Amino acid sequence: MATETAVDVVMPQMGVSVSEGTITKWLKKEGEHVEADEPLLEISTDKVDTEVPSPASGTLVQILVQEGETVAVGTTIGQIGGGAPAPAAAPEPAAAPEPAAAAVAPPTAPAAEASGNGRFVSPVVARIASEHGVDPTDVPGTGRGGRVTKQDILAFVEREAPAPPPAAPAPAPAAASAPTPSPVAAPAPAAPPQAGEQLDPVTAMRRGIAEHMRRSVDTAAHVTSAIEVDMSKVVAAREVLKKEYQSAYGVNPTYLAFIARAAVDTLKDYPYVNGELRGDSIVTRNYVNVGIAVELADGKGLIVPVIRNAETMNLLGVAKAIADLAARARDKKLVPDDVAGGTFTITNPGGYGTFHGTPVINQPQSAILGTYALVKRPWVITDENGNDAIAIKPIMNITLTYDHRLVDGAYAGRFLRDLRARLESWEGDGG
Repeated sequence: MATETAVDVVMPQMGVSVSEGTITKWLKKEGEHVEADEPLLEISTDKVDTEVPSPASGTLVQILVQEGETVAVGTTIGQIGGGAPAPAAAPEPAAAPEPAAAAVAPPTAPAAEASGNGRFVSPVVARIASEHGVDPTDVPGTGRGGRVTKQDILAFVEREAPAPPPAAPAPAPAAASAPTPSPVAAPAPAAPPQAGEQLDPVTAMRRGIAEHMRRSVDTAAHVTSAIEVDMSKVVAAREVLKKEYQSAYGVNPTYLAFIARAAVDTLKDYPYVNGELRGDSIVTRNYVNVGIAVELADGKGLIVPVIRNAETMNLLGVAKAIADLAARARDKKLVPDDVAGGTFTITNPGGYGTFHGTPVINQPQSAILGTYALVKRPWVITDENGNDAIAIKPIMNITLTYDHRLVDGAYAGRFLRDLRARLESWEGDGG
């Protein structure tokens, strides 16, 4: 048991749609002192990676859930107290359920339990084991101290589950008899690493990205249109505003901020690009919540924090919002509500020199804008007398990937045309 002054550390509720989290790293060890609100551990959900602050000052007495384990929201994962660590004890078992008058439903797992050999089993693992009639003691654990993780129990269930018997073939005429199909074999377990290979577990965020992107490709009819934009006036405006914004507000007016500001204005005339197919209805809006795709360090994830009600912001407001969200994303300070509610997304791979792409739509939105490298290129211009000449211009490719179920090619083309016109005639703060 913990000391009398112990404070439980629990898996936090990171948004209404988040039911569990994975501990990726404890920033303190058992026996180390921690101050209230000091980062204590890092967790990962299918939406964000974030730091969890300590709920109190004191000593980290016990770590109950190890790195790599996934537990439900509200689960006690550690304890902070003023004394030395006390030996860990298995939680008391939950009271036996009262008998039911009719058929008994499968038992639900208690908040925490211990397996028969005394190893701690997280509530999520216990629930999965209960649902599949698996004894956790039969599962080889890869967690710290041999603990059984969620990935261990899922792999065991998949590996041990018997293949369903093949359905009886429908009777067919004798002259056209078809061979009986063979039963589908269960998926083979992952091959062990070969020489020179390294296996890393798939994080909760990466799993969420994979599922979300696959679902989007399966759902939306993706089409991409592209347009070239002469960014001369934006470049000139940025040079004028850069010193002012940096000295007075500590923010850099990036090209992304200019494009986002112009895109929000253009969306007012193209509600389907900012809309959504919802069942048999088309949803349009009088507001724009712009998601900005942000890469996490070392390619370990992509997150799309949202600028809410961007239609109410001027260029400075958009620039500040982008800088704030990007910083909090990279510092693991976002919460799931920061990435919810987007109506339109902008991705900016052009910072790495790419000049074209076909992004995947962020469901359930209907479109995503891609911005690419600003490159000086020879460009044909026409003077006031109608004469053509070659000039060197800063040109950017911009793409719109849209769901053809809702947005037609001509509609998308007009949106891009008007967005280009705003950028090429940029004046003042609003384009």
